Amino acid sequence: MRKPIAAGLFAGILALLSVVEANAFTRNGSISTPRGTASVSASGGCGGGTCSRSVQRTGPYGGSFSRSGSVSCNATTGVCAGSSTVTGSNGGTVTRSGSISR
Repeated sequence: MRKPIAAGLFAGILALLSVVEANAFTRNGSISTPRGTASVSASGGCGGGTCSRSVQRTGPYGGSFSRSGSVSCNATTGVCAGSSTVTGSNGGTVTRSGSISR
């Protein structure tokens, strides 16, 4: 009796892990022009009621910025809250946050 329960539990854990991995992403790209090369790199994912994303861009003249953010939702209360931070090539940052409820 214990072997079928253990096998079922193990199969459930594997299924859950594959779902978490399926919600993650990574994207990279670049383009070359006569003015130089521009590139972008992005990654993110969702799990446990929270989704996050991070993006980094570099322009053809070397300027760059990054943006990261996340949002979390509570199914019980119906409240979702999120924030985002952008950092420019000179090191300055802008942060925004907010929430919404139903």
